Amino acid sequence: MEASSTASETAGENEFDLIIIGAGSGNTIPDERFADLKIAIIDDGEHFGGTCLNVGCIPTKMFVRPAEIVHGARSAQHLGVTAPDVRANWAAVRDRIFTRIDAISNSGEEYRRSGEPNIQLVRERVRFISDHELETDSGRRLRAERIIIAAGSRSVELDPLPWSQRVITNAEALRLEQLPQHITVIGGGAIGCEFANIFHGFGAKTVQLVRSMPLKSVDSEVAATFAQVADWDLRTGTEVTAAHETEAGVELTLSDGSQMITDLVLVAAGRIPNSDRLEATAAGFDLHEDGRIVVDDYQRVLRGGEPVPGVWALGDISSSHQLKHVANEEARVVAHNVAAEFSGEQLRRNTLGPVPTAVFSNPEVAAFGESLSQAQARGADAFAVRHDYGATAWGWALEDETSFCKLVVDRENGKLLGAQIIGPDAAILLQPLIQAASQGQSVRGLARQQYWPHPAATEIIENTLLRAEAQLAAH
Repeated sequence: MEASSTASETAGENEFDLIIIGAGSGNTIPDERFADLKIAIIDDGEHFGGTCLNVGCIPTKMFVRPAEIVHGARSAQHLGVTAPDVRANWAAVRDRIFTRIDAISNSGEEYRRSGEPNIQLVRERVRFISDHELETDSGRRLRAERIIIAAGSRSVELDPLPWSQRVITNAEALRLEQLPQHITVIGGGAIGCEFANIFHGFGAKTVQLVRSMPLKSVDSEVAATFAQVADWDLRTGTEVTAAHETEAGVELTLSDGSQMITDLVLVAAGRIPNSDRLEATAAGFDLHEDGRIVVDDYQRVLRGGEPVPGVWALGDISSSHQLKHVANEEARVVAHNVAAEFSGEQLRRNTLGPVPTAVFSNPEVAAFGESLSQAQARGADAFAVRHDYGATAWGWALEDETSFCKLVVDRENGKLLGAQIIGPDAAILLQPLIQAASQGQSVRGLARQQYWPHPAATEIIENTLLRAEAQLAAH
C-alpha cells in the first residue's frame, strides 16, 4: 500500500496518513498492509493496551479463577469434601496477575514507541477540532485523511457517589493494596456480578446492590435463578440515595430506608462512550442518545446520515455491545475497509452474528440472541425448552439442582433464536449453539448428527436440543 501523493515522505511532523485513537482493539489494526503509511496511534490510558488487557476481561478472569477454586472447596460438603479453611491470598494473586499483564502492556507500548519507523505513539488526550483534525492537551494539531476512532468507554459516575479513595471503579479494585473487610458493589451487570463474586470468594464481606434485577438483559428465569443462587448479600430493588464518607468508611443510605457502613464502594452501574471526551460533536458526527458515535454497516462514521470520508469507529465508542470479541471483529472489518481504499477491493460489511455474552461469576451465565418474551414481542412464533444440569450424568456428579440450559426456537423453521445457560462452564457449553445459530441450522437432527461424549457436560446441550426437536415434531 502506498500513501497518496507520497504523503509519508513530504508531510510535516503532525501530518499523517492514518490516525488511530485508542490502543485496545484499535492497536491490532496496523499490519503489513499499512507498512507504507505514516501512522499515529493515540492513547492516554494509564496503562497501554486498552481496557480488556489492563482493567477488564483478562485480569478480571484471572481473579475469578482463584475465587472459583475457593468457593468450590468451601461449598463441597454435599459431595463429601470438607475444606472450610481454604483461602486465597489477595496480594499474591494480584502480583501474579499484574506481573504478567504489566509486562505485556509495557512491551507493547515500547514496541509502538520505537519498534516501527512508520508509527508514532502519542500518549496524550486529544479532541476533534474538525472531522480530520485533532488537538492534543499539549497543543499539537494532528491531521490525517483517515482516522479510526477506537477510544472505548468509561465507568458511569453516580451523583450520590463521586469518585474518591473509597468510591472506586473496577480499574482501581483490581490493584487494591489489600483486601477490604467490607465492600459494597453497586450494579447488576456483568462487571458488578463478577466483582461481587471475586471479593466474596477472597473473603471480603460483600454486599451487591441492584436497582432492579441482576443481569436484566438475559432471560428473566436466568436472572431470577442468579439472584437466588448467589451466596453473597445480593439485594434487588435497592439503590443508594445518599452517601457520606467518614473515618470509619462510607455511610450509605439506601432506597429502602436502611443505612450501612462499608470500607469501599465499587460502582459498576454501566459504562458510557468516550465520545464526549473527544468532543465528537465538534466534527459534527452523528451520535446516539447514549453518546455512541453512529456508524454504518461498514463501520464508517456518519454525519447527517451519510458517511464521513475516511473516518471509522469501532468498539465501545460506537457499538451497543461492550464486548472485546465484538470490538476485535469490528477492528478486522475496519482494517479491511481502510486497506480496500488503496487496493480497490470491495468494502466489507459487519454482518457477523449472533453476539454471545458471558458473565464469569458464580453461577456462570452465558447467552446469545432473544429470550422467549423478546421473540414473541416482535411477533415471532417461538417456543422455549429447558433442560436442567441435574438431569444428566455430569449434573449428578455435581449434585447440581439449580443450573439449566434454555433454548428459544422458531417454530416455523426450527432455527435457534436464542440460548441462555446458567451454571458451570456456561460460556463453553454455549459455543455449539452459537455455531448452529450462526450457520442458520435447524435444531432438527442437530443432536443426532454427531456424538456427544458421555458423561460430559455437553450432554446438557444434546438433551436440550432433543427436547426442542420433540416439541417441533409435536406441532
